[in-house]
Amino acid sequence: MGKHDTDLTFVQRSIETAHGLPNAHYTDPEVFAEEREALLFAQWAGLAVAGDVPEPGDAKPITFLGMPLLLLRGRDGAVRVFQNICRHRGMILVDEARKIEGAIRCPYHSWCYGSDGRLVSTPHVGGPGQNTHAAIDRDTLGLIEVRSHIWRDVVWINVSGKAAPFEEAMSDVIARWAEFDKPLYHGGPDSRFALEVACNWKLAVENYCESYHLPWVHPGLNSYSRLEDHYNIEQPGAFSGQGTWVYRQIASPEGARFPDFDGLTPKWDEAAEYIAVYPNVLLGVHRDHAFAIVLVPEGPDRTVEHVHLYYAQPDTDTDLRQRNTEQWKVVFEEDIFVVEGMQRGRHASGFDGGRFSPAMDGPTHLFHAWVADRIHTYRANAQGPASV
Repeated sequence: MGKHDTDLTFVQRSIETAHGLPNAHYTDPEVFAEEREALLFAQWAGLAVAGDVPEPGDAKPITFLGMPLLLLRGRDGAVRVFQNICRHRGMILVDEARKIEGAIRCPYHSWCYGSDGRLVSTPHVGGPGQNTHAAIDRDTLGLIEVRSHIWRDVVWINVSGKAAPFEEAMSDVIARWAEFDKPLYHGGPDSRFALEVACNWKLAVENYCESYHLPWVHPGLNSYSRLEDHYNIEQPGAFSGQGTWVYRQIASPEGARFPDFDGLTPKWDEAAEYIAVYPNVLLGVHRDHAFAIVLVPEGPDRTVEHVHLYYAQPDTDTDLRQRNTEQWKVVFEEDIFVVEGMQRGRHASGFDGGRFSPAMDGPTHLFHAWVADRIHTYRANAQGPASV
């Protein structure tokens, strides 16, 4: 093992004897940097949602684990992700969300790029009044594109470029929710919010994917969708979460409800499911709405949760939509003291990662096992064939 490698052998045991991840995986900047490469850059990770750039020309700069990126919807309607830097001297191109009316112009030397990333103009590059030079091949100096894919409106990126194709890497969860493979309509400005949480991003995943905490942390929710109404969802190496057999639709005082997604089987009349898709995307589906939460790590102990709600039709009742957003905001805010409390707890030197309830903690244990497996693979590849 390397100088700063953590011992993950206890994490990879069966749930009856396994420990959770060591404290360093929540507090140590060097381990955070290792996880950036092994868990977030090497896999398909969530960056944002396509609803962040709804119209052609819309551009949104995003810093993802220190990397300056640009989410851009081109004039062809396609959403792409580029590194937000000019190919000339590495200057940041777009510093705030805006609509690109013409070209993307670098504010330093005015090199210009099309919304598809092509380098289209290099003023005075060959000297005053000379806008070309034999050494500057525009065809090879377009914006650096980051591999991306959109599923359930989430913009997934693979920074390393080495992950399996998205449909292959995510085949299990795509198959599980095949019934929901239908158009999703973002609710708009009143259907999004962000929560800044003082915890490691993995604690948000761990808390989301289990229902064990419902009676104590979400008493209102548990009053009708009880702990005993829930079931574990477990797909080793891919995702885990929870489902409920008792989903209660929100309704207006007059009894109006959101329209259902078409063609669902009777299971979904009262069921709902909540899945953490590894590494950092939390998804929920119901008969009449869905949501996506993209966890953006800002450091070992800081995470921003970007929450977006979706509906089966583009125009839904404004008051009902706002009530639904507020209801979910209350639920997700109830979790903050828990994940922040666990983060503080990770500074207790005697804590060994904790234990798991074999009956209740299966989804969380699977996530820990996935983290350990991905890090083990990353370390083995980093050491090279002679050291493995």
